[in-house]
This record gives sequence, C-alpha cells and structure tokens, in this order.
Amino acid sequence: MNGLYEELRIIIHGIWLRRWLALSVAWGVCVLGWFVVAQIPAVYGAKARVSIEMQSLLPGKIGISREDQAKDLDRVRQTLTSAVNLAKVVRGTDLANTIANDRDVADRVVGLQAAIKVVAQQDNLIEISTTASSPKLAKQIVQKLIDIFVEENLSGNRDETSSTLQFLDGQLAQRQKQLQDSEAKRADFQNRYLGSLPGTGSLNDRIASARSQMAQVETDLASAQSSLAAINGQMAGQSASAPGTGGGGAGPARARVNTILGQLAEAKGRGWTDQHPDVRALRSQLAVAEAAARNEPLSAAAAGSPNPIYASLRSLQADKQAQVAALTARKGQIQSDLNQLQAKLAGDPAAASEQAQLERDYQVLKDQYDKLLADREEIKLRGQVQSETNSVKFSVIDPPAAPRAPAAPNRLLLLSGVLIAGIGAGIGCAFALGQLKTTFATAPRLERATGLPVIGAIGELVSQTQRTVRRQRLLYFGAGSAALMVAFVALIGVEFIQRGLTV
Repeated sequence: MNGLYEELRIIIHGIWLRRWLALSVAWGVCVLGWFVVAQIPAVYGAKARVSIEMQSLLPGKIGISREDQAKDLDRVRQTLTSAVNLAKVVRGTDLANTIANDRDVADRVVGLQAAIKVVAQQDNLIEISTTASSPKLAKQIVQKLIDIFVEENLSGNRDETSSTLQFLDGQLAQRQKQLQDSEAKRADFQNRYLGSLPGTGSLNDRIASARSQMAQVETDLASAQSSLAAINGQMAGQSASAPGTGGGGAGPARARVNTILGQLAEAKGRGWTDQHPDVRALRSQLAVAEAAARNEPLSAAAAGSPNPIYASLRSLQADKQAQVAALTARKGQIQSDLNQLQAKLAGDPAAASEQAQLERDYQVLKDQYDKLLADREEIKLRGQVQSETNSVKFSVIDPPAAPRAPAAPNRLLLLSGVLIAGIGAGIGCAFALGQLKTTFATAPRLERATGLPVIGAIGELVSQTQRTVRRQRLLYFGAGSAALMVAFVALIGVEFIQRGLTV
C-alpha cells in the first residue's frame, strides 16, 4: 500500500513539474474544441398534438362505418408528409425565402421528410413534430402541417365527392342511352314477332307461364268435377218433394227441421265430413228440432211440400256445373294459346334465342343502371353528411410554440465535455512526457533501476530569489488555469444569452 502511495506521489510530482505543458495542451484542446462546438448549427424542435373525434350517430346509418372513418384518418396521416403537402409547407413558411427554383423546393422537401414525424398515439391523438434551424421556422412548419391536416379532412373529402359524382353522372348518362337503345330493340322485336301472341315476356317465359296456368286449371277442374259428382250422387238419393202425414201447411218446428236439413245438405255439398264442427252442431240442432216436430200436429198441405235437401243440392249442382264449364273453357283457351306459342317456337326457333339475348342484355344494363344510381345517391348523401356534420372532428390539444432552447446540439454538455477533455489531455501529455524521460525522483527508484546501493541523496537548496521566482510562476500558472475556467463560464453565459434572444 505504501509503495502504491509512493508511486502515486511520484506521478503527481512528475505532472506538476510539467504543469506548463499540461496547461498549454489544455488551452489548445479547449480552444479548438469550443471552436468546433460553436460551428455546429443549432436545431430547434417544435411539436403539436391533435385530438381526433369520430362521429358515430348519423354516418353509420348511411354506410360510413368506423372502419371507413379510421381508413380516412390513416390516409390523411400517411399523406400528410407527401411531397405535394411538403411543397405547400415550403412555400407557406420562411423556407420560401431560401428557394429560387423547383430544384431548391425539391431539396427542402427532402430535408423536411427527414425532419417531420407524424406519430399516432392512444386516445385518438396524433403528434406532429419537426426540427428546424430557428424557433420561428419550426413553429411555422408545425402550424402549416396542422392547416394542411384541416384542409385534407374538411375540403379533401368534398373535392373527392364532387369528382366522384361527376364521374357517376357521366356513367349514368351512358348507361341510360344504352338502356334506351335496348328498350327500343325489345319493342321492335315485340312488334315483329310477339305482337299477336298471348302473354308477356320472352317466348319461353310465355310457354312456361301457359303451362303453369294449364296445370293449375286442370287441378281446379278435377276438384270441381269431383264435387259435382258427389252432389249428383246425393241428389240421386233424394226426392223432389218431402212426404207429409196430413193436410195443411207445416208448423214452425217442421220448418226449422227443413231449414237445418238444407244447411246440412249445403255442408255436404262443400265436402264437409260428419266430424266437421259445424256439421256436428247442425246434427245436434236437428235432433232437438225433430223432437219438437214430432209433437207438432201436421196440416193437410204438408204431404206435398218440396224437399229442402233436394232444393239445396240442386242449387249447389248448378253452381258446380257452371264452375266446371268455366274451367273447361279456360283450359281450352290456355291450350289454344299454348299451341299457338309452341307453333311459333317450332316455326322460328331463332326468335326465342334472339329474344332471350335481348332480355339478358336489357336486364344487365338495367341492373348496372340501378346500381350506379344507388351508388350515386349514397355518395351524394355521404358528401352532404360530411359537409354539414363533419364525420371527423378535431381539436388542437397542444398548439405549436417557438422553443426557447435548441433541441440539438446540447452545447452545455459539449462545452463541459471539451473542458474535461482538454484538462485530461494536458495531464495525459505531462504524464507521458514524464514516463519518457529517464530521471529518477527518489533514491529507491535509482537502486531498483541500477541494482547498485545508493549511499545518500542530496536535497535541493532553494535561495530566496528562487523562491520569489517560483512564487511568481505559480501565480502565473494559477492565472492561466483561472483564465481557462473563466473562458468556460463565459461561453456558458453566452449560450444562455443566445437562448434568451432566440424567442
């Protein structure tokens, strides 16, 4: 431990002996380093934060989803630093004073692309930051970017909507003319080939419709003929007049029985079974009425009264016969139309193919026209909503401000680093020079170096004149060291003064 301490003392003594060299090197390194730091241009940074709010009530009702709104916002954020927008920034700030031609504008745009950053943050926040050579210019660049952001959101969508509507109007006019031409061809074909044929639509559609009607009529005719056969069978078991037991007319009870019997006959004619609720109710009423009729005296005219069941069946028979006749006539008419259509198809098979092609072309054009019209109305409504309600609203949370201190370089740190490096370089040079010279500061070091015993050592005798000279040189050395520190403090003060002047 004592040896290490002794070596440290020797090193410090060697450096002290060469202190003027150390001071000179420190001054040289510091002056050179401070000059280099002074030549580094200052860079000032400015930033702003913008809050984005999405409208979620009306836009979603007309097809503007949150995904569409987010895509619009991403598109604006991504294109905010495009060459076109940055050219607007160059011409709208003090950078315009530094350009003389388009090449200068392109150079400034390249520099801005590297200096500007647009970062999406949480809670619908977007941070716009940049660096420039002056605080005022940095603030102007960020403010101009915010203005462009507003323009892209408010007027960009309107311009896009207007151009889209103009394009759709042109397409609609073209489709409308094609649709009119197709309708004229269809009308001409109808007049030439299908004007005298029954039905509507193409020839195959008319044939299919006629066959469908024929199948329905045959089903209805079979049902009507079955009902007529059932009624004829019931009439065969009934007589035209009901047998009586005495003279005079029937009383109220027997009239009630006849009425119920007529209702039962009508229900049978409709095809109702004995399990039908109305039939069962009528039979219950008939049992009560017959019991009352048995106790009622018969008149003389009752023996020859008409049979109400037969009369009801006769009426139903007439209705069914008329229905069967109408359905038969309808079947004949449909069969005639079907024969006529099939004869036309057999006589001119190309007509059906031509009409099918005309119908397909017309339907395709009509579908395209309807879709374009619907798209136009939707885009028009979107444009009105975006213009009047602003689907994207924004507010500036942190407006840009002129920075008081440069973002780079950190001159305080650099100046301090140069001072430390200069002092270290001076001490290092003094130490290196001390190691190169073959002198011995103590007797033990001389013994180790030579291997011979040292008998004694003679100390230095300093006169009063030498002390005065050494004291004066020490004063000069202290003044030189203090001057170095004063220069450092002065540079720090200048830096703070410059920061105060660049507001």
